[in-house]
Amino acid sequence: MKPFDTRPMVRQVNLDVDLETHVAPQGASDKVAFAFVKLLRFFADKFFAKRYGHRAVVLETVAAVPGMVGGLWQHLTALRKMRDDDGWIRTLLDEAENERMHLMTFIEIAQPNWFERALIVGVQVVFYNFYFFLYLFAPRTAHRVVAYFEEEAVFSYTQYLAEVDAGRHENVPAPQIAIDYWQLPKDARLRDVILAVRADEAEHRDVNHFFVTELDKRKAHRPLEGQTAP
Repeated sequence: MKPFDTRPMVRQVNLDVDLETHVAPQGASDKVAFAFVKLLRFFADKFFAKRYGHRAVVLETVAAVPGMVGGLWQHLTALRKMRDDDGWIRTLLDEAENERMHLMTFIEIAQPNWFERALIVGVQVVFYNFYFFLYLFAPRTAHRVVAYFEEEAVFSYTQYLAEVDAGRHENVPAPQIAIDYWQLPKDARLRDVILAVRADEAEHRDVNHFFVTELDKRKAHRPLEGQTAP
């Protein structure tokens, strides 16, 4: 018997998720998070234009970082304070793993060149350290950054889908890794993959907005119950 689970991961696609959700920035923390994400969006649009597959490869590398960082800190916080994590650790680590699967899927589709692979390394080094300290000192802002990042991801994948539907991007066969992970039909195409990824991003958006709400509740009750936010 192997000491670890080698069964392939699977994920259920939720195509009923609301794609239009947006939480308007309220307060300085939200406005900083929103402005930061819009800045990232500006540079991504300038650099990648309508090369959505290549954009996905680089940006999914960034998107896979917050869940792992947040899961780590929630784990350490739960240990340090000797309390339950309320399901945050598993949720955040699942988010990180899901984003990694997005990356592995689009690597098969876009086939990044050497420059984009080097860019991935540089972006990961910079963003990991940035997000690590952001989550350490301002977890609320960190979760709002991710939520707004996911809002933009939903929009980007909607644009990608429109390009495929218009015939400007070839609707290539879905990679086997995507078919296995999302349990797609054997004849699934790129369009099916985009729908699945977009639904995932919408779920991550909602979860991170929810985490911000929960942190606000904990802060509001802290003087009364003597609790501290993670």
